[in-house]
Amino acid sequence: MSSVSQTGADRTSPDRGRLRRADGSAVRVLVVDDEPSLTDLLSMALRYEGWEIRTAGDGAEALRTAREFRPDAVVLDIMLPDIDGLELLRKLRADTADIPVLFLTAKDDVSDRIAGLTAGGDDYVTKPFSLEEVVARLRGLIRRTRAASAPSEAMLVVGDLTLDEDSHEVRRAGTEISLTATEYELLRYLMRNPRRVLSKAQILDRVWNYDFGGQANVVELYISYLRKKIDAGREPMIHTLRGAGYLIKPAER
Repeated sequence: MSSVSQTGADRTSPDRGRLRRADGSAVRVLVVDDEPSLTDLLSMALRYEGWEIRTAGDGAEALRTAREFRPDAVVLDIMLPDIDGLELLRKLRADTADIPVLFLTAKDDVSDRIAGLTAGGDDYVTKPFSLEEVVARLRGLIRRTRAASAPSEAMLVVGDLTLDEDSHEVRRAGTEISLTATEYELLRYLMRNPRRVLSKAQILDRVWNYDFGGQANVVELYISYLRKKIDAGREPMIHTLRGAGYLIKPAER
């Protein structure tokens, strides 16, 4: 079976709401896969969005290209000939902590998907997939990054936690906290709705921007990530209301 379907690709319009970097230049995407036919098809579809694309066929080439190209997002196959995709992700994140990564995997097992997300991946698609789906998911990730975000003067404050929507800096009690693109967007949504209970469905719709195939446990996973970074060793701010959802509020003293 082919790893990719072209269904819907010919319906993508080059004039449809193109994303740009903050400086007005084209969004940059690095595609990493050892199947040349797949990288060619993905490159074609992504260039149709007006984006600048580079490709790599193995991990070593991907690292070299990423350091030179400075992509705004990476499409990364988990199975590479020279290095595991999860290990490559760790190396990429060592250089650029908040770069969004979309995993490609031929495995449709929940444990493999969770492993990719746990390693720091922001999203995944399983082969075979449609080009339209990859483009849509990448657009959702890129919208949540500094490269494509619109300028904002808003500073969100909940208790001793602050989030600067211009610089994407997050601090608690003055201590800076490093977040991935998805963690940042989840926290921003919570902080824009302080003391309000948000359901898993609301969070999926707002943060992931599409139907996650019923995998609502991804919300639990990312809430746990945030708790480790925001609440670790401190009075908790992120709370679970069993059967209802999640909320953030100032820590009780």
